[in-house]
Amino acid sequence: MDSRFETEPICKKPKLVKGEDQDSILMIKNLKNEDSCSGFDLLPRDLLLDVLMRLPISSLIQFRFVNKSCYTLSHDPELPRLHHPVAAKADPLLVFHCDYPIRNQLYFVEYDGDHGGDRVVRKISTPFCGAMPEFNVVGSCNGLLCLSDSLYGEPVYVFNPFTRNYLELPKCRQFQDQEVVFGFGFHPGTNEYKVVRIVYYRTTNRLNRNNRSYPRSEVNVLTIGKPNLNGNESESMDGWRCLGKVPYQLDRQAKEVVVVNGRLHWVSRPGRLGGLPGRTIVSFDLEDEKFKLVSKPVNRSNYHLAVIDDCLASAVSCGYGKLEIWVMKEYDVKESWTKLFNIHGAYLAKVLSHDYRIWRKAVHGKMVRVLCVLKNGEILMEYRGGNLVKYDPKWKEFKDVVFHGMPELFQTVVHVGSLNWTHTPI
Repeated sequence: MDSRFETEPICKKPKLVKGEDQDSILMIKNLKNEDSCSGFDLLPRDLLLDVLMRLPISSLIQFRFVNKSCYTLSHDPELPRLHHPVAAKADPLLVFHCDYPIRNQLYFVEYDGDHGGDRVVRKISTPFCGAMPEFNVVGSCNGLLCLSDSLYGEPVYVFNPFTRNYLELPKCRQFQDQEVVFGFGFHPGTNEYKVVRIVYYRTTNRLNRNNRSYPRSEVNVLTIGKPNLNGNESESMDGWRCLGKVPYQLDRQAKEVVVVNGRLHWVSRPGRLGGLPGRTIVSFDLEDEKFKLVSKPVNRSNYHLAVIDDCLASAVSCGYGKLEIWVMKEYDVKESWTKLFNIHGAYLAKVLSHDYRIWRKAVHGKMVRVLCVLKNGEILMEYRGGNLVKYDPKWKEFKDVVFHGMPELFQTVVHVGSLNWTHTPI
């Protein structure tokens, strides 16, 4: 049996594969007989929702195809709201974005610290792959992915990879020579998702192949609000709004955009911003739509951002294989930066020499990227050539994380498997 899992259109039944949650499979088997479902229907709705909210997303999607009663219950409007916070507290669902050798593809695995090696990587079908075969993953937020065309910056899609709901965003103004930085996030105060598009460009009279300077910029924001009375999300979008120039030169090569406290966070290009030397943390408030500098923990330039315990985190490379992980315990308070972890010693991850060169170019030379902290306190990292590694800070040990059916080259997105859509209350 193929170890991959491809989510199917709603009219088809997804395949059951090895590695599924055994309790969930047993429950599904017990419910398969339509005639025996009358007792199931008599159970209190609150009790049923309490059971379903604890299932991993793949089992929950399979549950809806058991029979008509299960399908109806799985579409209960309360279920996404109940299920999401439970899924968010569990170990993450990992999405692998693979763009080698040719066509882009998404895969996923539900991480389980107790049975990690038994899990199977499965394929995610993108229903818009014909319109956008090559794409970048802008970000993940509340169970939704934002994807953009890797060549032209558009089209842009918001996509739930498990319910297969997706939304194509309207086109935005293009320039002849441009570089685009995206951001995607949610603000709990407004209960709205926003996509931020930052374009650095130059006019035709300044085009020069040897000059990679883009002196002009433009910021565009699109709000994805609640659906109209007819339920059409596309009509509820405001359209792209131009906010003028961006006062900062963001790092166009960095892939991660961190969402914390209703704000997007990027790292700037090397330089001096606001009197601060080196690369600086730049935030964008999704409510008031203003940029602001955020203090960094130490005066170093080789670092990247992450989220740990819903707080802004910075993984700082100190040379000689040493990595420090700092967390801002109280948002936008410089004194609250706290060093949580020291990782000493370079880890010799397994690398395929003929592929490593390609992967290194894809992530622009970054050797290690902190993904998250697992429930057991171990640190999950993406380390050289698309290898997953976890580090135990107590015993100071590294260990490879391997799943059945993993692609050879990939970049990892920490995701929450959810039934959410753009109008689901969070």
